[in-house]
Amino acid sequence: MTLKEHLRKNILLATPVVIGQLGHIMVGVADSVMIGRVGVVPLAGATFANSIFYVLFLFGIGVSNALTPLVSSTNPENKSRLYTLLQNNILLNLLLGIGIFLIAFTASFFLDYFGQEKEVVDAARPYLRIICSSIIPVMVFQSFRQYSEGLSDTFIPMVVSVIGNLINVGLNYFLIYGKFGFPALGLNGAGLATMISRIIMLGLVIYLTRRMWMGMVMKFTKSIIRQQFNLGIPLGFQYVFEVGTFATASIMIGWIGAEELAAHQIAINMAAVTYMAASGVATAASVRVGNQLGRKDQRNLRIAGFSSFGIVGVFMAFCGLLFILLKDWLPLLYIEDKEVTSIASSLLVIGAAFQISDGLQAVGLGVLRGLRDVKIPTAVTFVSYWIIAIPLAYLFGFSFNWGIQGVWYALLSGLSLAAILHIWRFNRLSKTIKF
Repeated sequence: MTLKEHLRKNILLATPVVIGQLGHIMVGVADSVMIGRVGVVPLAGATFANSIFYVLFLFGIGVSNALTPLVSSTNPENKSRLYTLLQNNILLNLLLGIGIFLIAFTASFFLDYFGQEKEVVDAARPYLRIICSSIIPVMVFQSFRQYSEGLSDTFIPMVVSVIGNLINVGLNYFLIYGKFGFPALGLNGAGLATMISRIIMLGLVIYLTRRMWMGMVMKFTKSIIRQQFNLGIPLGFQYVFEVGTFATASIMIGWIGAEELAAHQIAINMAAVTYMAASGVATAASVRVGNQLGRKDQRNLRIAGFSSFGIVGVFMAFCGLLFILLKDWLPLLYIEDKEVTSIASSLLVIGAAFQISDGLQAVGLGVLRGLRDVKIPTAVTFVSYWIIAIPLAYLFGFSFNWGIQGVWYALLSGLSLAAILHIWRFNRLSKTIKF
């Protein structure tokens, strides 16, 4: 297969995943844009609550991602194996979702200990309690989504994510602002809209994927659950180490002030949109590499991986350019406070610089996941973010008095190191792999 054919296949497989991933993150973007119209404090409260929630949430998402490479490297004719993988993943994700809900809900009682302004904490606490209840339907949704994507059917998850996002925006309008007879619930209305839309998404994905698993008899196997658990836990920690870094950065920025925290939310929302697009490419790359691993085709495995790096590099460079060109306009989509928009504008310039690194490290994790290599990449994420980025964030932001911009320069450093090391490892493993 030629490079051109690999690029075409990668793009065709990735496009629905990217749209689906964007639909997933656009729930948060829509919440932030519509909450920002209510005021600075609700926006800062959403940032604080989400910085805690998403660490736990994305750990669950990471664990659920273990299903995709297992399905993609399985012969499609082996229905028994595929059904076993799915049904055991449903059980694993359901239990994990319940556990994450209990941890997040408990954390809501301890928000006063994070050094945030009291009015921000008061806004964040009920919102966190509402959104954490959405984790259980999301985790079960992930089982059907990852199963479908592992079978290279990325269209259904895309459709469900887009529909879910549209429902969320509509419910936001009703519940945040109190339209058409609904109560004006502000930030809490955004939380309720998110929870309801995610329950609907679960129902839709079960219905639309029914042909892929109809006739499946529930039978739980300890060895299969253990296999998914052993592969998924390092994947979950990869997300925790990265997202936890950004959450810690949010808490540090909260020490500076509510305006800086609101500006951070705006800029990080923009960066999250492009990251989720890169994450979609990473998912497709994992499937493509997993397919070639199953076929024991080293040459095409390497081309599939490196062509994915090329796609995300070009895409993220384009996004970074847009950040620079539109830096003064994009923050106005969220809020009209001049101080907040000015700070957010400066952050978007720094954010443009780490777009390429962020995209490359995401795809690096994806191609290594396709090779079922998860432990060393997890260690790399820990070192890059917690040994390098977090200490630098404190050093740049507070010791050097660079403020919020210093924290963002530290994030750039960690992302760049992770990208370099992931690319190096994929190149090394794909050259020496033994089937």
